[in-house]
Amino acid sequence: QVQLVESGGGLVQAGGSLRLSCAVFEHSYSPNIMAWFRQAPGKEREFVAGISRTDASTRYADSVNGRFSISTDNAKNTTYLQMNSLKPEDTAVYLCAAKFGLTVTTIPKPYDYWGQGTQVTVSS
Repeated sequence: QVQLVESGGGLVQAGGSLRLSCAVFEHSYSPNIMAWFRQAPGKEREFVAGISRTDASTRYADSVNGRFSISTDNAKNTTYLQMNSLKPEDTAVYLCAAKFGLTVTTIPKPYDYWGQGTQVTVSS
């Protein structure tokens, strides 16, 4: 069984930064595709960023490209999302997701494992 535990959310002013962490706990094999999604009240869950732990390839949503950076520390079994130049529209619950596969996908359905989420609030 795979368990994902997020941390690092909070309240920040517009223009500020936060770093989210997603720790992976598993009994045998760790998923090789990691991603962050977010969901604001009344909105659908949307893709933010993803990374392959196999070849370190990354993918970003257009809305965060150039401001957010995803990385992974395989020794610590942890994936990070560095968020800079935050905007009020980035306010959402951020969820870590994981799956076994070849590439990062931008829709939620293929991801088999999900964390509980961490709240990010950006004030104007």
